[in-house]
Amino acid sequence: MQQLTSYISGRWIYGEGRPRLIHHAISGEALYQVCSDGLPLAESLEYARRNGGKALSAMTFQQRAQMMKALAKHLLAHKESLYEIAYQTGATRADNWVDIEGGIATLFSYAGLAGRELPDDTLWAEDEPIPLSKQGQFAARHVLTSRPGVALHINAFNFPCWGMLEKLAPTWMAGMPAIIKPATATAQVTQAMVKLIVESGLIPEGALQLICGGIGDLFEHLDYPDAVTFTGSAQTGVKLRSHPHLLAKSIAFTMEADSLNCCILGNDVTPEMPEFALFIKEVCREMTSKAGQKCTAIRRVIVPAAQMEAVQQALLKRLASVVMGDPCQSEVKMGALVDCEQRDDVQAKVDFLLHNGCKPLCGADISALKLNSGSAEHGAFYPPTLLYCADPFTHQAVHATEAFGPVATLMPYQDLDQAIELAKLGGGSLVGSLVTADGDVAAQVIRATAYSHGRMLILNEATAAESTGHGSPLPMLVHGGPGRAGGGEELGGLRAVKHYMQRTAIQGSPQMLAAIGREWVRGAQVIEDPVHPFRKHFEDLSIGESLLTARRTVTEADIVNFGCLSGDHFYAHMDKIGAAQSLFGERVAHGYFVVSAAAGLFVDPAVGPVIANYGMEGLRFIEPVKIGDTIQVRLTCRKKIKKAQKSTDDKPHGVVVWDVQVFNQHDAPVALYNILTLVERKQGDF
Repeated sequence: MQQLTSYISGRWIYGEGRPRLIHHAISGEALYQVCSDGLPLAESLEYARRNGGKALSAMTFQQRAQMMKALAKHLLAHKESLYEIAYQTGATRADNWVDIEGGIATLFSYAGLAGRELPDDTLWAEDEPIPLSKQGQFAARHVLTSRPGVALHINAFNFPCWGMLEKLAPTWMAGMPAIIKPATATAQVTQAMVKLIVESGLIPEGALQLICGGIGDLFEHLDYPDAVTFTGSAQTGVKLRSHPHLLAKSIAFTMEADSLNCCILGNDVTPEMPEFALFIKEVCREMTSKAGQKCTAIRRVIVPAAQMEAVQQALLKRLASVVMGDPCQSEVKMGALVDCEQRDDVQAKVDFLLHNGCKPLCGADISALKLNSGSAEHGAFYPPTLLYCADPFTHQAVHATEAFGPVATLMPYQDLDQAIELAKLGGGSLVGSLVTADGDVAAQVIRATAYSHGRMLILNEATAAESTGHGSPLPMLVHGGPGRAGGGEELGGLRAVKHYMQRTAIQGSPQMLAAIGREWVRGAQVIEDPVHPFRKHFEDLSIGESLLTARRTVTEADIVNFGCLSGDHFYAHMDKIGAAQSLFGERVAHGYFVVSAAAGLFVDPAVGPVIANYGMEGLRFIEPVKIGDTIQVRLTCRKKIKKAQKSTDDKPHGVVVWDVQVFNQHDAPVALYNILTLVERKQGDF
């Protein structure tokens, strides 16, 4: 029997002790032995800090993004080898697509986010400088830096690839190495992906380690710059979170726990409406996808009492058509649970619910299995199970007991207030859904229940074609929830990266803030050069390089001509009598005329390294510009972001962010903003 090795301190090793077995979910055959006893787990922390941590933290955000993008391409090219192993866990191809390719997509997503929004630097200036004095020479700014620690990720069994990559992406982007502890039941899939990552040579040594088995006394060796993230049962999570060493060292701990998520059918929906069919489809999909082994699966189905009979019949009809069996068979739509231990746990939870106010509508017992293929005796199959709780306010077990399989419970409500109370009885959820065609219903339910959910989906005919569904976390959205769901956050776009970084408020002069952030800020010194900055290539531009333009006096003809050209005849610009009654007291120039005139003052018109205007950010009009006012512009190179050259045909370039300050004749600012330009680089990447 194959031994499932761990990857510790740069080598693949196996422990010495009593092993745990991993069984094939379909045949029940023992496949792997897992043991981490006696492994140098404590040494792995120092190895990660000394090697992976130093290498990652020395890379800029842009370099980390390119690393992750290259790795995602590598994994995508080798995905079929992962599918072959993943079938052992009982999941169908569609289930494994979410896990394998969905996980890889998370790497792509974070690489793209960083490429667009993060600096080509190791320090992230999080916000604009905050003035702390009247004269402007004492200010503050929040910066994010890499922590010299290790992220220990303890993952659940249901998504062995996605569960790992959703945490790795923001961890690596933050410049922190990771140690992965997958759930033993599906550790072979995680190990296969880790092998692909290590063998690719695309990540620094020590950036990723893997523990197949238990973590021993690893918690005892963690330090305050480290972080722990956990996905799994609330009971285990609470035990880990309260570990004395974590508390003593104030070690960051993020928990995502399984929750009893709900789906509400709005009281406006009738069986004739398209939303009714969408509701039935969504509930069935969430019950059978991954055989219901998802932390986001719908467990509580909240239905208007008037529609209960129609919903019940429609769900039973659809569930009866689900083909169960060996997921290698193309006609199979639902495979097995991960192992017989999990199957027995689901049966125990169903039995408990049946003794506490619920009755079975279908399934509810292994004897109800109808398999297309596979072994009912040796495999970990469990039938789709629909329960009914007639009085969910009296029988509270349905809101506190989760059968982690293809199990959901119908419960009726009389009015929306009751639906809202039932949703909240879950005690905090990762996700909730509402199916409605009525905006007033959506507003009432969401406003009342949002605080108890991490994410909420409103499903109707308009969203159906493009909706990713109730159970699909997206990299740009927060994945996590309050209360029973653990109170933590994962994913969430770039905010997830911040979980693994240290935020520090830096106080000092603008010049010092600019030096620390390697980004010019207003109030810092500027560099003036006789050569126009638009005549310089990306590499030749210096941060703080500045141009003070000539002046231009605004005339009535300017305002009239701009109004005619743009079609903007707003009274404050064009109506002398109306403008006299406005807060300005007289006619003023269009704000966009000021911006256009400013561009006319600072732009160098000749062909040169500037390729294009890339956009504008943070535009604010500070003071009105009146007829006869004279404006002048200071253009300053604020920061530079090198962009990777995608192909030899792509012109090498970078993005330059310019600070633009438009002043009037009294040296008072009238407009402040940033413009972004694409500027050619001298040297390409090929």
